[in-house]
Amino acid sequence: MKRIMLTVAYDGTNYHGWQTEPTGISVEEVLNKALSKRLGEDIRVKGVSRTDSGVHARGNLCIFDSETPIPPEKICYAVNEVLPEDIVVRRSEEVPADFHPRKCDSLKTYEYTLYHDSLPDPLVRHFTTFFYRKLDVPKMREAAACLVGEHDFSSFCSAGAQVETKIRRITALSIEEEGTRVAFRITGTGFLYNMVRIIAGTLLRVGTGFWPPEKVKEILEAKDRQAAGPKAPAEGLCLMEIRLFPEGFPEEITRSWN
Repeated sequence: MKRIMLTVAYDGTNYHGWQTEPTGISVEEVLNKALSKRLGEDIRVKGVSRTDSGVHARGNLCIFDSETPIPPEKICYAVNEVLPEDIVVRRSEEVPADFHPRKCDSLKTYEYTLYHDSLPDPLVRHFTTFFYRKLDVPKMREAAACLVGEHDFSSFCSAGAQVETKIRRITALSIEEEGTRVAFRITGTGFLYNMVRIIAGTLLRVGTGFWPPEKVKEILEAKDRQAAGPKAPAEGLCLMEIRLFPEGFPEEITRSWN
């Protein structure tokens, strides 16, 4: 028996998120069926990040156990032959039998992308959120700086999250502007339910002048979801990368947090 880890990319437009749900087809469900068919076993993957309905990924991770004779590094090619075009396994590799990515320290990076123009572009509608109002990006960056570090992010969490604590650490948050593209890139040790989308919606209120940049600090301190901005639409969000640290965060990373 081997334990295999997959790096999975997908266009989440047609899926009800990563996790299998009775309300609609999920990425996990499609992946399980494809792996089971290709490997001739009943495969049930265990994912690292449960992206929401309509959210995309370039680097989600999952593991499963298998007795397949196919070399681990070749499984990605085998399963991609039977997967739909909007899901691709980008890497497959063998990991120790007791390895589980959820038990590792990790850094996740998300990107939320706006198409910022007077009129929408139908060619990018699945992967960006259209926004036509004028934005003050320097003020958004000033507001974003308030979110970096370890905080109680209760104000940025949708109801229904089943977690022991809402304290999370954001290690980096940048806002890049190039032509019609405005992208929020956020890295952290963990994220709450809808956290990135609520942060994006809140920063947009700053960018349009509805709130001053210092309002974001007040929102953090309020620890109240009603204090923050609206949840931004799903189509602009993509899970870019998950970096795993099985032996714990190295000193060069934690040093920058102090």
